[in-house]
Amino acid sequence: MALIDLWRDSRSQISNKHVQQIVAIAGDGKLGDGNISSGEFRTFLTQIPSEILVRYTTECLTNSFTNSGLVLQDAVNEIGTRLGFKVTPGRYRGIVGQLGFDGLWTSADGHSIVVEVKTTTDFRIDLNTIVSYRRGLIKAGTISEEHSSVLIVVGRDDTEDLEAQIRGSRHGWDVRLISTEALVSLLAVKEEVEDPQIQTRIHAVLRPREFTRLDDIVELLFSTAEDIKQEQVVADEISEADDDDHERDANTERKPKFIPVAFHDACIRRIEKVLDTTLLKRSRATFAAADRDLRLICAVSREHVRGGTSYWFAFHPHQAEYLSESSDSYVAFGCGSERQLLLIRYTEFEPWLKGMNETTTKRGTYKHVSIFRVSNTFWLVRRQGWPRIELTSYLVKE
Repeated sequence: MALIDLWRDSRSQISNKHVQQIVAIAGDGKLGDGNISSGEFRTFLTQIPSEILVRYTTECLTNSFTNSGLVLQDAVNEIGTRLGFKVTPGRYRGIVGQLGFDGLWTSADGHSIVVEVKTTTDFRIDLNTIVSYRRGLIKAGTISEEHSSVLIVVGRDDTEDLEAQIRGSRHGWDVRLISTEALVSLLAVKEEVEDPQIQTRIHAVLRPREFTRLDDIVELLFSTAEDIKQEQVVADEISEADDDDHERDANTERKPKFIPVAFHDACIRRIEKVLDTTLLKRSRATFAAADRDLRLICAVSREHVRGGTSYWFAFHPHQAEYLSESSDSYVAFGCGSERQLLLIRYTEFEPWLKGMNETTTKRGTYKHVSIFRVSNTFWLVRRQGWPRIELTSYLVKE
């Protein structure tokens, strides 16, 4: 049985295995350029949650094993894919007549990064060899000199000698260096921030830059904080709307306006069973199927109890654009917990947007998705003059 089939049939068991055990299951258990094992392993990496992918990188570096460097190479390339690059895997082992780069990452604006993955810097790295891969790709017409660079990804933090080597070489303006830990941190930022510009900012940081002006790095560092702040603004606005539109029971305790909720993962696990697929995280609320062109926006809300039981969500134009690019897309709303989960095809949901309230800020416009629960019945409530829509039939069954 192929590795990917084992993952689909026995996910809980496969999830707990060390990456060395995973490789042993793939094909004949020996990774090689163009063989069945590498194909199965790389396909498997595209299907697993990012937390498992990150764990594999740690396992490669904590206790090295046979071909751990090759495994790390594949894991880093998969991280590149999840950062939004189009990734072309390189060779595991160099041979005469073939360029030996580890990966080629291309961003949407056409800039290409030739990636070299090193588990350690204990041995001197020949920059000339690495740079020759870029030169070879330029000569072949695969990439351009103006829109390309080199990125060395290292597994250990002790990189002072390598940094000095890069600064003192004639390649200093073409080469950049990052640890696997920092690369993983960039992935975490991308998956936790809903700002669609975060991917562009991450790509910019990985390119050679003269950092006299630090605006781009500051933008990246504060994206998460701004995203959370925006979520608080939405929560405050809808809470005020709740106060204005509904009388508050005098005996009902007033709750703080903004209480962060985080049960996306539990909702996603339920949705995966319904849709029979593995969903990979693209941002805090954006997901995609690993095995087909299925897209999902999953939002969660705490329970508001003033003037009735209600749940409030923001729906952004970039989310609508993302869903509209697939004929198989859904919106999901976690109402108070993963046990009250609505799953709606986007083709049904999209016409309802016209009647929703909206707010415009300096960061853009978003729709208010207002859901009320009366007994065990769920209703989508829109602006005055627009009919309510019953949503109870969209509840995911236990």
